[in-house]
Amino acid sequence: MSFFNASPVSMTKTLRVLAHLLSYPDAELRAHLPELQAALREEGALSSARLAELDGLITRLARRRSLDVEADHVELFDRGRGSALHLFEHVHGDSRDRGPAMVDLCQTYEAAGLFLAPGELPDHLTVVLQYASTQPPAQAKAFLGEIAHILQVIFSALLRREAAHACVLAALLDLAGEKAQSVPVPPEPELDESWAEPMAFDGCSTQGQARAGHPQPIQIVRPPVRTATQATPGASA
Repeated sequence: MSFFNASPVSMTKTLRVLAHLLSYPDAELRAHLPELQAALREEGALSSARLAELDGLITRLARRRSLDVEADHVELFDRGRGSALHLFEHVHGDSRDRGPAMVDLCQTYEAAGLFLAPGELPDHLTVVLQYASTQPPAQAKAFLGEIAHILQVIFSALLRREAAHACVLAALLDLAGEKAQSVPVPPEPELDESWAEPMAFDGCSTQGQARAGHPQPIQIVRPPVRTATQATPGASA
């Protein structure tokens, strides 16, 4: 038997479980934690060491008070740029390129038979992972590789904050064939600074938008392959 001809390991369930672990930890999600844990071990896409880390996170989510777990999630992912789960926040910031990139990503999902729920944004990592879970293993791995540089930034921000969820990003980097390692993360601006209005005719002061007349980088996350696999972003593992 040749190892070079071996089929890539399926990661469908694993990607969906990791998406759920990054979702808001409401009562419904917490009720299904044992099922998520079992799905990770059944598929076997991750190393035993990484599974042990995820076990620790699941145990933490299950045992802590609901209010504490939910408050921690909001503090971790909804406040501050470094650990934001909206991928285009890291790529485009508040620049005008974010809108077209969103449209492009929505079209990618629709081509694969995926349609977002009202109010759901296409660049949120949980949605991106649900899309990746519909792809064949090789394409899913390549897609994760396309966003690996963003995953490294989020992983590093979580690591710096000693957040248990860092293991989820590390697991995604494993699936992408990348090594999870700390990279420089820009310091978070003070809350007052992040909400400050830009000076008139001086460009936007927030990250991702250059002043008028200055070059502005354009990076759009694009998956390498589009298929017609049917699924819904909210599908369970």
